[in-house]
Amino acid sequence: MTTHTVAPPHDWQEGRRLRALDLFEAGWRATRIAEALGVTRGAVSQWLKAAREGGRDALRRRPRPGKTPKLTAEQRARLPEVLAHGAEAYGFIGEVWTTTRVAEVIRREFGVRYHPASVSRVLRAIRWTVQKPKRRATQRDEAAIAAWHEERWPALQAKPTRKTARSSL
Repeated sequence: MTTHTVAPPHDWQEGRRLRALDLFEAGWRATRIAEALGVTRGAVSQWLKAAREGGRDALRRRPRPGKTPKLTAEQRARLPEVLAHGAEAYGFIGEVWTTTRVAEVIRREFGVRYHPASVSRVLRAIRWTVQKPKRRATQRDEAAIAAWHEERWPALQAKPTRKTARSSL
């Protein structure tokens, strides 16, 4: 068996592909490798072809395609500290963080523009949740609401007793 002094595998799938190559280099047949690793012979065949064409590195995990993040890792790490100052510290009314507000703070603090719809992914990455403000009518009468809950609501919740229940016949 050939031993390689290279970086360890990033994940179990990469490790399995590299193990298949090691077994092949040790003289194992593709069918036996597939059985030992619990994969199809076709998968082993593809891995061995990739290794023949691109070497051992062809079996390594590749980063996911996509755009590079706008915020650097350092900026993303600082974001919770920035948001901890509170929304009112940035001139907003009320201590609620919405995606629009967070996008504005990111723009001010880091000079990076995000669409509010994309901010939720950034917040998930730092384990924060979006807060949605409660919309309340300006003419809302808290005293009338409290009185209704005390007086009217219990009567609506009361279940009819057998004697007072009306018959459906």
